[in-house]
Order: sequence, then C-alpha cells, then structure tokens
Amino acid sequence: MQQNILIDRSAVARGAFLAMLSRGGAVIEALAQPLYIWLFGLSGYGIFVALWAVMNLTSKIMDLSMTSALQRLIPGEKDAERIHAILRSALLIGVLPTVAMAAVVHSQAPAIIGYLSLTTNHAIEARTVILFAWALPLWTFLEVATSAVRAQGAFGPEIRLRIFWEQAMRIGLALVVFQIVPGAPGLAMAYVGSLCLAALLAVRLLSRHYDLKLLLRAPRAAIGPIVTTGLALMPTNLSRRLLIDAPPMLLVALIPAGGAMAAGLFEVARKISTVPQVVKQAFYYVLAPLSAAQARRARADVQPLYSLACRLSTALAIPLAGFIACAGRDILSVYRQETLAAWPALCVLVAARGIEAMIGPAGAVVEVIGHRLLPLVNSVFGIAVWLSLAVMLTPAYGLVGMTIAIGAGTIVIAAAAALELRWGKGMRGMDRWIANSLASGLLGTGFMIGTAYGLDGPGRFLVLLLLWIMTSWVSLRIGLDEIDRIALGTFGTKLRLSSRGVADN
Repeated sequence: MQQNILIDRSAVARGAFLAMLSRGGAVIEALAQPLYIWLFGLSGYGIFVALWAVMNLTSKIMDLSMTSALQRLIPGEKDAERIHAILRSALLIGVLPTVAMAAVVHSQAPAIIGYLSLTTNHAIEARTVILFAWALPLWTFLEVATSAVRAQGAFGPEIRLRIFWEQAMRIGLALVVFQIVPGAPGLAMAYVGSLCLAALLAVRLLSRHYDLKLLLRAPRAAIGPIVTTGLALMPTNLSRRLLIDAPPMLLVALIPAGGAMAAGLFEVARKISTVPQVVKQAFYYVLAPLSAAQARRARADVQPLYSLACRLSTALAIPLAGFIACAGRDILSVYRQETLAAWPALCVLVAARGIEAMIGPAGAVVEVIGHRLLPLVNSVFGIAVWLSLAVMLTPAYGLVGMTIAIGAGTIVIAAAAALELRWGKGMRGMDRWIANSLASGLLGTGFMIGTAYGLDGPGRFLVLLLLWIMTSWVSLRIGLDEIDRIALGTFGTKLRLSSRGVADN
C-alpha cells in the first residue's frame, strides 16, 4: 500500500514539475512585459491588455468550458472510439461558435470601436479589434487542444509549444512589428502571429496522442453529457477569468482619461504576481485528470495526492510570494519609470496568490469528484465578495482597492472548495507539515522585508534572492514528510531533501 501511495505521489510531483514548466510561459511573458512596454508604450500596452481581456473572457464563455470537460471525461475512459468522439465534439462545440463570433466582429469593427475608444490620443483602431476577433478562435482551439493532451496525462509536450514556440515567436514578431506598426495594433499583430504558429503545432501535438483519422470517423458522441459537464464547470472557469480580465476592462471603461494607463499598471502587477501562482496552477492541472482517474477506483486514493499538492504549494509559493513583494521595486525598475506606481498593487496580489497556493488546488479536486453545483456556488460567492469590495474600495483607493477586492475574491473561492472537501469528503489539506512550511516561509519573508528596507542598490536584490533560495529549501525540508520527499525522486536527492528515491523504496 505504501508503495502505491509513493508511486501516486511521485506521479503528482513529476506531473506538477512538467506542468509548472509548461505554465512557465506566464513567467516568460512577465519577463517579456518590460520589452513590450518599451516598444509599444504603457498606454498602447494598456489598450492591448484590455482588448485581450475581452477576447479571453469571450473565449471562456463561448467554449462552454470544454477544456475542463475533457479533464473530467477522458481520464479513465478505455474505449478509443469514444475518447476520439468526445474530443471531436469538444473541438466543434468550443471552436465553431468563436469562428462565427470573429466573423461578426470583423464585419462590425467600425461600429464596435465607437463603444471602446478612449480619448482622442488613445483611440482604439479598427484593425486592432479585427485582429483580436480572429485571435478568438485561434486561442480557443489552442486551449482545447492542449487540454486534450493533458487529459491523456501528457504534461511535458506543452512545454515546447507554450514556452518555446508561442512565447519565443511572440517576442520575435514584436521586435519586428514595432518598427512597422506602433502601439496596440503592432502588439496585437505579434500575438496573432504567434497564435497561428502555435495552433499549427497544436495539430501536430494532437496527432502524437490521438489518431486524427479516427478523430474524423469515430461514431458521434452524445452531445448532451459533454455540454452538461462543461456548463457545470463553467462558473469556476469564468470566475477565474473574471478576476483576471474584468479589472482592466472596468478600469478602461470607468476612467476614460487614464483608463489605459491604469489597465497597463494593473497588468504589470498581475503578470508579475502570476509567478507564484504558477506553482498552484501546476498542481491544479495535474490533480484534475489524476483525481478523476483515481476516483474511479476509490476516492480515498485522492487524499495522498491532495495532501502532497498542498504541502508542495505552500513550501514553494509562500517564500516566492515574499521574495517578489520585497523585490518588487527592483523588478519594476527594469520597466519604464511610471510603472513603479504598480508596486503597492503587486504586493497585494502576490500576498493573495501566496494564501491561495497555501490553501491548495482543492478546486481541481472538487471539479472532478464533487457535486457539480459546488463550483457554481463557490464562484458566485467569490464574485459577490469581489464586486462588493471593489465597489467599496476602488473609489477611495484606486488600483490598490481593486487588487484588494480581487485578492479577497480569489481566496474565498479557494477556501470554499477546501472546506467542501473537508466537510463533504473528509479530505484534509492543512496539517502540521503545512504549518512547518508556513512558519518557515513567514520567517524568511520577515528577513526579506528587513533586507528590502535596510539595503539599497544591486546588492539588495542579490541578498533577497539568496534569502528566497534558503527559505524555499528549509520549507521543503521541514514541510514534507518522508514519503513526500522520496516521491520527489532525483530532484529531492540532489537538493539533499531525501537520501532515497522511488526506486530505492
């Protein structure tokens, strides 16, 4: 039994590491963000992120959460024809409506910009709206296709697609396009170009894990269960996107004279704050298909996987969140001078991300083994908290008030899922090992805060970096039990977290 638990935890650790690398595209994008702002300006970047938020949120609505539905339906399914039929239906349900929407927006672009334009100096051009319209089906296809690959338990292939090809090509195209088309239209061209290449590579990736011929000729799958599953999971997905995409949209709409600048500052803070969130998202992506597969045998088998995810998330994310908050001024110094105003918002967001990571990826487990109404309840509750606080705090505190509201809503959704697992399934994420990690992370963060205010210049960042590395190691060492450390395999052995690997047990 212990051997089985060890193998399962090892699969989670290995899959999370690969998924973390695949989500590293967000880290690369955060590093590329200063380049985009330097090339296209903060206002141009702000217009771009507002329209990107509209496109992304539209995609999440129109794809009927096929990305999450695949994570629930494909794992554990043995019949090859049914697997391919489910995937084909998900692609058609998710992508075809976005193609129709893109055609409508393309034809109505001149009328649409009348509702979106800001000031005369920051007007949105029709070609920018058209580019984002056709980014919609490309992005949706890419999301559904890579989700189908993850549903097969293949987390590594997404690394090359999402990090190297999509992000590297986006940066390369931006460096070329800015000389020809300045501002938001040029950045939009670079994004659409990278999405075209990524979509082509996604087809090739699908062919490695699915039979494309069988995908075309497989018997028709019942649409009802697929749509029902997607609709049940949609509230959770929409809540995540609303807390990410709605703020720049609202800032642009509510502050006509400075909305583009405020949206740009928010996106700067949000992108940097996604670095610790990558830890949580990695376990979220891994636990969804693994929990679904485990639950077909015994739901009790999910508990060790969930515990490991919570412990690792806490050990890694808390020190990282503290480091980013304390080094925020140094990180923002590589941007234009005006982006330093984003530091208070950055501190609020990374604090919320750290707390969310400590709670763990309970939402992923609830989605696949819990009642289908629970994600809806959690999402409605979290969005209500966010909107209430946003209305109360934003008028008085501006961008910081908005980020406080976002952080509170995010934490409420994660905490509600954790409580549901505790009360409904008897699954506990918080234990004494997490308390050890939290104590270590907070102590290390305290030293980082003292360093941030006590030192200045390049030496401050180097000391903060060293403190973060030391704090992370201590958190891993005292925040994982022996089976957890062994499950890390050679990674844990090289870091001297454990003297044994999976093969030795």
